[in-house]
Amino acid sequence: MTASLKRTTAVAVVSAAFLTTSVVSLAAPAHADDKPGDKPGKPKPPASMSKVGGARLGQAGTQVNLAPGVPALPKKLSGRSWIVTDAESGDVLAAHNAHWRLPPASTLKMLFADTVLPKFPKDQEHLVKNSELMDVGVGSSLVGIKENNTYSVHDLWLGVFLRSGNDAVHVLSHMNGGIEKTVDDMQKHADELQALDTHVVSPDGYDAKGQVSSAYDLTLIARSGMQKKDFREYAATATAQFPGEGKGKKRKHFAIQNTNRLLTGADGVTPYKGIAGVKNGSTTNAGTTFTGVAERNGKVLLVTVMNPDSDESMAVYKETARLLDWGFAAADKVEPVGQLVAPASAKRNAEGAAAPEKSPGGEKKKSEAAAAEGESSGLGIALAVTGGVLVLVGAGVFLVNRRWPLPDLVRRIPRR
Repeated sequence: MTASLKRTTAVAVVSAAFLTTSVVSLAAPAHADDKPGDKPGKPKPPASMSKVGGARLGQAGTQVNLAPGVPALPKKLSGRSWIVTDAESGDVLAAHNAHWRLPPASTLKMLFADTVLPKFPKDQEHLVKNSELMDVGVGSSLVGIKENNTYSVHDLWLGVFLRSGNDAVHVLSHMNGGIEKTVDDMQKHADELQALDTHVVSPDGYDAKGQVSSAYDLTLIARSGMQKKDFREYAATATAQFPGEGKGKKRKHFAIQNTNRLLTGADGVTPYKGIAGVKNGSTTNAGTTFTGVAERNGKVLLVTVMNPDSDESMAVYKETARLLDWGFAAADKVEPVGQLVAPASAKRNAEGAAAPEKSPGGEKKKSEAAAAEGESSGLGIALAVTGGVLVLVGAGVFLVNRRWPLPDLVRRIPRR
């Protein structure tokens, strides 16, 4: 029996020993928030959510196929929503309220970067106008951009990725034609990625009415961004020099550090071995959010955690680290509960390349029927590994390297 056939026919066997330590979705999935000691009035996820990526991902509660040999999930997990995925194959290894639409905070900057980053050369210079900084939200995180000073596009992206600078986001948005156009561009790109839980209101993730995303969507977005070399390099940069005021040789620079604590080890967080990005966020409305990518022994995982309510210091990073540890231990043992879908254009191209063929009796071929069954289950377009590269069959527009060339920068970060 082939590996793909095993995957589609495998029935999850749940070990009774694991049930004592983990919440597992069976016929009646448990709610994430139905746990002893929960705070009164705590929001509950919708009973039914989007099924993009698989029917189980639309169910409330934890979704994981625990079986003999599969490690139990970590005990200290308080995020309202989280997801663990194989970044290369797209397999969802485990999830918890994956499609719960929640405020994303600055993790939305991943969508901003994935949308706008390809539009301007890194060495392009821009003179900042006062009008480009006027609409930055009060209390925003800033990198320290000043009006009537010139910055390169490279400088501005360092400000976005390292300091989560809303001032840098707004300058780049105005270069892109304005805030409204940039928001529209981001929404179109989210739709193209099939990040359909995402509604964009502000380009920087600043709290705004109706602005939401999900752990599933943020992971889709991060996966798309990480396929871009510059995105990978910026996301993995721990420290950099940023220009201050002035011109020419008199212009001074100051040091900036990435706000991703798993990357830098700031604020008492232990740097995670193999971490290579991606983005953190924190606002009053969203709480803390984080999407991280890490590599270990040739395996690349993406984990997103949204709004943990634990009293543990820096909980969003520590829960991410626990889920990464679990994912690396479980990756070759656990049956997936869903899939990260391909972009909509890749799906359309694949469908066009594989036009329906009919037998003399007018019935579809079995292969087409099987593809339709896979689509209806939320698995999306079929994927295949060819020549060491994961490719979308028949599309040629959506490529994910089996071994991403993750930046060497991350391997030079001191470990505590």
